[in-house]
This record gives sequence, structure tokens and C-alpha cells, in this order.
Amino acid sequence: MNNLINTFQNVFNCTEEPRTFFAPGRINLIGEHTDYNGGHVFPTSISFGTYALGKRRTDTRFRFYSMNFPETGVVECDLSDLRFNDTHDWANYPKGMIHHLIKAGYSLKHGADILYYGDIPNGAGLSSSASIEMATGVLLEYLFELNIDRIEMIKLGQKVENDYIGVNSGIMDQFAIGMGKRNHAILLNCQTLDYNYAPIELQDHAIMIINTNKQRTLAGSQYNERRQQCEEALTDLKSELSINSLGDLTTEQFEQYKHLIQNDINRKRAKHAVAENSRTLEALNKLQNGDLEGFGQLINASHQSLRHDYEVTGAELDTVVEAAWKQEGVIGARMTGAGFGGCAIAIVPKSKIDDFKDNVGQIYQHQFGYSATFYTATLGDGAKEITEGAL
Repeated sequence: MNNLINTFQNVFNCTEEPRTFFAPGRINLIGEHTDYNGGHVFPTSISFGTYALGKRRTDTRFRFYSMNFPETGVVECDLSDLRFNDTHDWANYPKGMIHHLIKAGYSLKHGADILYYGDIPNGAGLSSSASIEMATGVLLEYLFELNIDRIEMIKLGQKVENDYIGVNSGIMDQFAIGMGKRNHAILLNCQTLDYNYAPIELQDHAIMIINTNKQRTLAGSQYNERRQQCEEALTDLKSELSINSLGDLTTEQFEQYKHLIQNDINRKRAKHAVAENSRTLEALNKLQNGDLEGFGQLINASHQSLRHDYEVTGAELDTVVEAAWKQEGVIGARMTGAGFGGCAIAIVPKSKIDDFKDNVGQIYQHQFGYSATFYTATLGDGAKEITEGAL
């Protein structure tokens, strides 16, 4: 924390101490690519995330600096021009948040100096962009005394992704980051935004995050194509069914009406969305009943569906997940996030963590010639202001 404060003071040439905010990253335990299909997701916020340190200015300038991208230097803009700018790179995320707050009617009459530092691996799929958005949101709320309803802030973060950046993503990332609760996951209905907190009691196990270190870019990936395929499938189903989303269907209903979907690939995509939503609801029951083994089986089935029906895993994710399945005591493993690289998760006995890292790491290194990175996930709180030493 002292290092962050000192860097802020050096970069912005001031002696005043900034206020410090933190927004976590997230992992999704189960329920992948269901959020924009009107289904349920089951994410949890983690201890890795984005720090944002800021202080108000007396003029209308915003100055942004990231310790993760020092080569970019200080990025500047003015309240009078918050348009997306390719040359501003990562700073478009906080700029987008400011833009949408003003558009929503919040009064920002002054600028601010803001320093960012994130310990989420870049491109890992743990939602660093939403973490930046929500860190910016809480910073602006507190610095400018805006009193923003948290659900509204979450929706504004999604608008930044959809309308400002141009990524057609759902609301799960911002919701998990904005509403996270220590040692809990959130069962979220992405259509209604109804949600329940579910305590995560792992007993003698831990959630491991395995970063394949294969970079993934969301806007340029096949993500938008998958969404389009699901929308086309939904349109076909609506020829006979009165539904608003694929999340409205049970697996039994899907089997009965899947013949309505004209395109074979679209049918596979919709099959995943419906079955994954069902698995997510079942997962809540398993955890509430203390059935960790049953939960693990659902996680494994989720990966198979993402691999064969949604086709978003790839060789790197499949390799680490298959290697994880073979390790002693592992209850379940699957890719997490949008896919196309990024991370997998596994539920591993605490006594076997070192063996797990060694064995899976060796298999991956041998296959691809570079290393995977392993993290033990700690489930933390959502976006908030922090004081020194407190997270």
C-alpha cells in the first residue's frame, strides 16, 4: 500500500495522500456463457483485483496512470471530450465509466488524478476490465459524493463494455465484482438480476486457479459469434414457443423442441446454454447440502459441454483440465471465463496442492513449451474503499 501511495505522489507530483479503492476479479464456479442467454451464473469475487488511488482536481482534467502499463505514461482527457480513443488503450475503461455516469445524470464538475494497479494476470479471463470499471465507479462515487445505487453502477459497467468498448458481454462480471461477499458465491439470475448468496464451505479443499498463460482477446475473439448463434437458435425456437431467452427452457423442453433450430451448429450452442443453466441451479443444491463431490461432477460436465457443444476451450484449457482430472483427490475441474485461453479452476485437497501444481505444471510445460501459473483462490468482498492493510 505504501508503494502505491508513493508512486501516486511521484507520478502526479503531489504530497497529498490519495484515497484508495479496490475491486476484485472474479471466477465463475459454474454457469458459463449462460449470462447473456438469460440463464443463471454462479460467480465469486476473489482476492486478486484492481487498486485505484485517486484525488479530486480543481479543473476538468482526468489523468490516468497504470503501474501495469508504465510505458503508456499518464493518459489525459477532459470532461468535455470522453470519446473512445484507440491511443488511450486501457484508459478507455475508466473513461467509459466516467462517460456513462455523466450520461446517467450524475454530476461530475471536476476531474481527478487516478492511479491503477492490478494483480489480475492480464488476459487471463478473470475479468480485469470489469474490475477496472467497478474500481473506477466506487472511486468516483466516494470522491464526488455521488451516492450511486450499486446495482445501477453494475449496469453502467456493463454499458461501458457493450456500448463504449464494443464487447457484447453479459452482466455477470460487474455483478460478481460489485456485489461480492467474502467466502460466498452468488447465484444470479441474469434476466431478472435476482440473486442469492451461497456460502462456500470447502473444508479440506481449496479452489485452484490455473492460468494457461495463453492470451485471449475478447472483442476480437469468437465471443460475439457465439452470442449471435444463440440468438439465431432462440429465434427459431420462438416460432412455436413463447420464451424470452434460452434460460427459460428446461433440458426436457429443449430436447422436445430442438428440431425447430435449423442450423446444426446453432443447435449445439443452444444445447450448452440450456444444459449449463440447469447445472448451475443443481450446483446450488449440491453445495447447500454439503455435496462437494456432486458439485465437482457438475463442474466436469460443464467443461465437457463447453468443449464439445460450445467449442470455446482449445488445446491449452483442455490439457490442464484433463491433467487436473487425473490428479489424486481432485473433485472437479473446468475452464472458467469466456474461454479461448485464460484460466481453469480445480477443487483440490489442500494436502495435495504442491503435488497438483508439480504434476499438472509438468504435463502442460511438456505439451506447450511454456509454463502455466497456479493461484490458490481466496474468496473476498466486492468493490469498496479500503484502508491500509484491510481488504
